[in-house]
Amino acid sequence: MNILIKPIITEKMTGLTEKMNLYGFVVSSDANKIQIKQAVEKAYGVNVENVRTMKYIGKVKARNTRGGVKYGITGRCKKAIVSLAKGETIDFYSSI
Repeated sequence: MNILIKPIITEKMTGLTEKMNLYGFVVSSDANKIQIKQAVEKAYGVNVENVRTMKYIGKVKARNTRGGVKYGITGRCKKAIVSLAKGETIDFYSSI
């Protein structure tokens, strides 16, 4: 089972990384905090102090078409905010 799906690289998350050494990841929806901690430590070779998780539910969207109003739902996901030990960093841009 792949725990880490992708890192979150947004302007807001980059600000948190610079100020408080927090990193965000989109993770598997059935992963718990212990599994997320172990996956980050194994993948990036860092020490994780704290893991916070949040679940996002899909939002209902509607659009008007010739055939009438079409309804759909956006994707669901689970996000994890990981706090690292002092002095440790993760470089997402090294593999580009």
